[in-house]
Amino acid sequence: METAAPAAVIVAIDGPSGTGKSSTSKAVAAQLGLSYLDTGAQYRAITWWMVHNGIDLTDPSAIAAVADKAEIVSGTDPSAPTITVDGTDVAGPIRTTEVTSKVSAVSAVPEVRARITELQRAIARGAEKGIVVEGRDIGTTVLPDADLKIFLTASPEARAARRSGELKGADVKATQEALIKRDQADSSRKTSPLAKADDAVEVDTTELTLQQVIECVVTLVEEKRASK
Repeated sequence: METAAPAAVIVAIDGPSGTGKSSTSKAVAAQLGLSYLDTGAQYRAITWWMVHNGIDLTDPSAIAAVADKAEIVSGTDPSAPTITVDGTDVAGPIRTTEVTSKVSAVSAVPEVRARITELQRAIARGAEKGIVVEGRDIGTTVLPDADLKIFLTASPEARAARRSGELKGADVKATQEALIKRDQADSSRKTSPLAKADDAVEVDTTELTLQQVIECVVTLVEEKRASK
């Protein structure tokens, strides 16, 4: 007798920067045969497009006016996620400090969030075997009906140490200040703030290794799959 294919699950993983969201989400998706979407990369991509096209990022109405101009395509293979803007591979350029410092201002504009949210929902709907979607407002706004919602947290010190490890040679204290500033901007914005959904499972990663976080999330997803 053939065993039935595992149920498709939509998993939302939210949390601030430096909690291990991307590494965890990619590994869990790869291990369980799910698609993967980094929503932060989409906001970075639209920010990169605006910087590239000389949009005045201090003017929300200028940002809103071009919110639907860039064609953003996200590849959802967890072992090799891709992102292009108007056909150009921007996986590298969107990680620059210039884009990082401007992404909060761009993503706070309601028209930008509406555009990107629509894109994210379409990708999640189209994932036949299920998908792990990571970001900051997935469980609350983008996919409020996700099968499983996880909110990763960690102390500011742990997050800064991880982030500065990623940004080779970065100053940990400066990184920590930048993270806290970005959290405040993202948590206090009017449209889709960074927040934990009421029904999300919180996982504090401060004392855990990446492997332990991955195992914890895989277990949660497998339990959810079994109960579907």
